[in-house]
Amino acid sequence: MATEAPPHGGYLDILRAPHAARLLAGTLVGRLPHAVGPVALTLFVRDQGGSYTLAGGLIAAYGVATALGQPLLGRAVDLKGQPRVQLPAAVLSALGMLLLALTGIGHLGLAYAAAVLAGLFTPPLEGGLRALWPSVLGREDRVHRAYALDAVAQEVMFTAGPLLLTLLVSLWSPAAALLVINALGILGALAVVLSEPSRAWRSAPREAHWLGALRSPGLLALLGSFFFVGLALGSITVAAVAYADDRNAPAVYGWLMAALGLGALLGGVAYGARQWAGAPERRLRVLVLLLAVCYLPLVLVPGPAAMTGLSVLSGVFLAPTLACAFVVVDRHAPRGTVTEAFSWLVTTFGVGSALGSAVAGPAVELAGTASGFAVAGAGGLVAFAVLLATTRVLGAPTAPETPGAGARHAAGADVPAAAHGEKNTP
Repeated sequence: MATEAPPHGGYLDILRAPHAARLLAGTLVGRLPHAVGPVALTLFVRDQGGSYTLAGGLIAAYGVATALGQPLLGRAVDLKGQPRVQLPAAVLSALGMLLLALTGIGHLGLAYAAAVLAGLFTPPLEGGLRALWPSVLGREDRVHRAYALDAVAQEVMFTAGPLLLTLLVSLWSPAAALLVINALGILGALAVVLSEPSRAWRSAPREAHWLGALRSPGLLALLGSFFFVGLALGSITVAAVAYADDRNAPAVYGWLMAALGLGALLGGVAYGARQWAGAPERRLRVLVLLLAVCYLPLVLVPGPAAMTGLSVLSGVFLAPTLACAFVVVDRHAPRGTVTEAFSWLVTTFGVGSALGSAVAGPAVELAGTASGFAVAGAGGLVAFAVLLATTRVLGAPTAPETPGAGARHAAGADVPAAAHGEKNTP
């Protein structure tokens, strides 16, 4: 059930909160290197005379290293605080790209080592921001709306980032663009960690356990589902390239991706404009099902105009699904592991997306473009099936703390726990 948000409860209310705009902007800028990493590496390798195979290899190394590094760095943030982890990680990641830009691809071992260094130390700014929202915004309804705003802002970043990269390449060179983007990443991380909320934030005390956040059955169920959501999205990117190739119109690919982003933007804005009652786990099942259903018409592969419209439709439930998933992560993350838990979601989604790209390629070659889009629909349906099969597990959040309790304690804020809402409350 949804109700209209009060006039004071929209996105502007979130952005007017002390530190909120700075944290959101700093996080988005700090994540630029990761957002444009694959494109930047491809342009750099091709400019150096390298093959697409080499570019793909470096991108794979960078992606795998990022997937490994995010939860480990997220756990370090929970244990040591944000400034002591986020900024050094951002600097080390940028140094990896600096090494690659200076040495080029002449020595393959060094090039791969540089890509791994850059990926492994990509700072978990995304999870860090979501851990900060409760201490910055207070009320639980505002935190949930901030999650929706975060999902919308991601769509803007993944659209604007490649455009900025292209501009920098046209003004200078791929190597210079690589350096500028990573310098901006350090500045973004710096803006976050020098803020008062980031410096004051401390995770709630945690139980020592080698599994960390992964000891939560509910979180494991969510990660299993979002692996397939990522797979669906990754397959769409490859299928969209094939669709553009079929029509000998490369620009169509850009239109399809922009349309998907527009759909996600519209869906996220609409979702965040309402207050949602009831358990978010139940709402997430509905959203994932709607996401899968909206992927299915893509297999019709109509003309470019109609396909662009279907792409908008396919993106409508993406940002709401992500925003709702952030709430579910917060409810199921074991005490003291919130940043690590959010980082696991990022990692799982990314690995699923990479596999989706890998699966869609052979599917297109064997059975045509429509089969590539069929992978997306199938991935969405499997994601829904996982949530359906784990209804009982997801229906019982196990984290005993209230959202932001650790941050509230560290900052010394006198905010009643009831203002945030118990995690165990459906």
